[in-house]
Amino acid sequence: SSQAPKKPRVRFSNIMEIRQLPSSHALEAKLSRMSYPTVKEQESILKTVGKLTASQVAKISFFFCFVWFLANFSYQEALSDTQVAIVNILSSTSGLFTLILAAVFPSNSGDRFTLSKLLAVILSIGGVVLVNLSGSEKSAGKDTIGSLWSLVGAMLYAVYIVMIKRKVDREDKLDIPMFFGFVGLFNLLLLWPGFFLLHYTGFEAFEFPNKLIWICIVINGLIGTVLSEFLWLWGCFLTSSLIGTLALSLTIPLSIIADMCMQKVQFSWLFFAGAVPVFFSFFIATLLCHYNNWDPVMVGIRRIFAFICRKHRIQRVPEESEQCESLIPMHSVSQDGDSCC
Repeated sequence: SSQAPKKPRVRFSNIMEIRQLPSSHALEAKLSRMSYPTVKEQESILKTVGKLTASQVAKISFFFCFVWFLANFSYQEALSDTQVAIVNILSSTSGLFTLILAAVFPSNSGDRFTLSKLLAVILSIGGVVLVNLSGSEKSAGKDTIGSLWSLVGAMLYAVYIVMIKRKVDREDKLDIPMFFGFVGLFNLLLLWPGFFLLHYTGFEAFEFPNKLIWICIVINGLIGTVLSEFLWLWGCFLTSSLIGTLALSLTIPLSIIADMCMQKVQFSWLFFAGAVPVFFSFFIATLLCHYNNWDPVMVGIRRIFAFICRKHRIQRVPEESEQCESLIPMHSVSQDGDSCC
């Protein structure tokens, strides 16, 4: 009689491993096991997931206060060294730096580099060039130090927004008023020796401002810096760093439109030819980021390339015997099976 096959034997290892979920992920894991209506009822709990504490916001502000200060200082120094038109043109290149840095250091999937985004940035820069050429102010051929300050400021603004988006990926994680409060506090506590340094080196003499200048400083600080920076950073969190950077270029045609309405200033056709691409590039970037990095330029290039380089299909010649001979006998053919199909 044949022997019965041996049953497979299973041997278990005596080594046991216990893994514990980190406490920082415990709430997220609990919410992932809940039903959708239950999660919707606990939206307040969802908003607290990953909320940065005051100490974490202070650490982020401590790093970015220097970048923020140097970016603003570079822009103001460029305005004092060269013409406004040149500063605006070079500052608009911040969109190009933002596009490249966001692709190298992405914070989400919307920061991917595409040719369509590059075209939108180039369109914005070209529009800014036309808008500034439409002004009556001509370049006096000053030193290139102002141009260098403008480029430095543009790069620092790009570093500022890309890095902060990488640190904080959602707008509900960062308390923006607290962030700018810490930035102002650190600037006040750490950068005040710069007054004496600039004064005694002769780079910029310090003069105590009068009452009118104090009023202008306070108004500009509250509206021109705090409110505008708050809205701009909030908009960057809600959209993307590229959209926020291109939105800065909108201030150039909008300020000129305000001069036309309030002071009745006349501008040439170059202004309107340049204002349209600036606005158009902003809406193009918005659509591209909204539709998950849609890249119509690349799609069009691929279709044109496929159309030019397409291969002609080889047509079968019915006269060839290899293509006409029936190898399997069928009911409709003769008995010898040699007729054509």
